[in-house]
Amino acid sequence: MSTGKEHLDVEDDFAATESDDTDPVVEVAKTNLDKRRTIDNLLEERRLQKQLADYDFDL
Repeated sequence: MSTGKEHLDVEDDFAATESDDTDPVVEVAKTNLDKRRTIDNLLEERRLQKQLADYDFDL
């Protein structure tokens, strides 16, 4: 358990480096999400068309 009085060594010469690896991951995730939404929309449309075809219009 920490007492809050511990001394932590901090490096003063630490420099945050920006990584270009994060941008492609975001693009891939966005592309995958767009593809998934497209597939979901097509499946929903197919399901609704099947329901419409099965609907008895002679009520």
